[in-house]
Amino acid sequence: MRPSTSSPRPLSGLASLLGAPSGTSRAPLAAVSGVTIDSRQVRRGDLYVALPGAVSHGADFAAQALAAGAAAILTDPAGRRAAVATGLPVLVVPDPRAVLGQAAAWVYGRPADGMTVVGVTGTSGKTTTTFMLEAGLRAAGHTTGLVGGVEIRAGELRFTPRLTTPEASELQGLFALMREQGVTAAAMEVSSHALALGRVDEVFYDVALFTNLSQDHLDFHRDLDDYFSAKARLFTPGMSRVGVVNLDDAHGRELLGRAKIPMVSFSALGAPQAEWRALDVRLGSDGSAFRVVGPGGVEEDAAVALPGPFNVANALGAIVALVEAGVPLRAAVTGVGTLAGVPGRMERVPGADGFEAIVDYSHKPGAVESVLRSLREVTSGALTVVLGCGGDRDRGKRPMMGEAAARLADVAILTSDNPRSEDPLRILAEMMDGVLGVPEEERAHVIIEPDRAAAIGLAIGRAGSGDVVVVAGKGHEQGQYVGDRVLPFDDRQVVADAIAGRRSRTGRRSTDESREDAS
Repeated sequence: MRPSTSSPRPLSGLASLLGAPSGTSRAPLAAVSGVTIDSRQVRRGDLYVALPGAVSHGADFAAQALAAGAAAILTDPAGRRAAVATGLPVLVVPDPRAVLGQAAAWVYGRPADGMTVVGVTGTSGKTTTTFMLEAGLRAAGHTTGLVGGVEIRAGELRFTPRLTTPEASELQGLFALMREQGVTAAAMEVSSHALALGRVDEVFYDVALFTNLSQDHLDFHRDLDDYFSAKARLFTPGMSRVGVVNLDDAHGRELLGRAKIPMVSFSALGAPQAEWRALDVRLGSDGSAFRVVGPGGVEEDAAVALPGPFNVANALGAIVALVEAGVPLRAAVTGVGTLAGVPGRMERVPGADGFEAIVDYSHKPGAVESVLRSLREVTSGALTVVLGCGGDRDRGKRPMMGEAAARLADVAILTSDNPRSEDPLRILAEMMDGVLGVPEEERAHVIIEPDRAAAIGLAIGRAGSGDVVVVAGKGHEQGQYVGDRVLPFDDRQVVADAIAGRRSRTGRRSTDESREDAS
């Protein structure tokens, strides 16, 4: 995710910008044209940034970077000796990660400055909202870019991401590629990790959008307040021009009061104090329609092809952010309405006979609750959820997710997600702690099946007419992390296979019954 060509820039300019003393006298003579923190990704002319790591130091791989064509190295005092040993020009700073974005933006010529950039942060809804934003920007005539956990786009180019928000060096290279592809506007997810680790420090957002906040990532953040503070950092001068905030969320209301930039509020629940509201909301199993009402009495009819009230909130937030980015209201509404779906987000799997099968990425308490509440409104039969929790991640949300599944579904099949290094049965036991907190008379029928494929097959096999089955947690992911392996696993394909197997069995049964009748 880099431009095909990039003009070399003198290392002396970067040394001056960073106030970095050189580790060798050759530093002023070098020129660099790219940046990477991965010695395996070095291209000729790159600045290799050698960062300290938990197991090893990036400078330990300086020789590989030299062999691949690195032109210079940026590192810290601990990496100086190994870096200098290569004979390459070396710049030394106390904390190279802290200046990584600044260095990369300078090398690539601050590529994001030439385009409209809209950033989305929050616990749930980031991916769907960025897809809606990208659709709206494209409908308004922009050549668009998209940065998120499902897909990265640079004009017509498509990439599979490794992180929700790329490392600073990759992000600046990506923006340089977008510039090369003629991109004029981009929508991107901005994760709390990216904000806390400075990955987006050198990106200025024309509009920043806050969706909501619930417990997540407490394996990384100290507590919920620290998590919220990381999100709130996006809404500060120097990072964003204007903020758009969901007034229906308690943390959104708090953010509205503490932000240091101009803020615009919206409410999908029609709160009268919000500047933008969704009124006359009509929910359906195949999407929703609503009336957008804004400042000065402006109005426009809107529709979104994604079900659930939370997607009304996502759509309204995207529309307001587009208007703040300079897109006319009618064009914003039309563009958002063109989005047919988002991979792994309330994605219907076709072929189900008499019931609905849906795959969704919801893997945090608030998202699980929102999805189940939304599907309850369009379920005439029983609501079944297949749900697990990831290993080596925030353990505190496991009982909360188990409780939500048991309280809001008719059938909750608890299974494995990505157990990683943990015992799947231990994860399920922690989910059951939450299940047992639901009074028995109000509790779903709970089934424990650690094998995810078997759990999905069980849910599809027992579905009846009017039922809805939602397989939650992995969404678009195509692998399952078990131990140190990544096993091929796509919920959508497993659901499709289970539906096909069910239809095959049903067909054979019908044929056998017909033969018996004929005899």
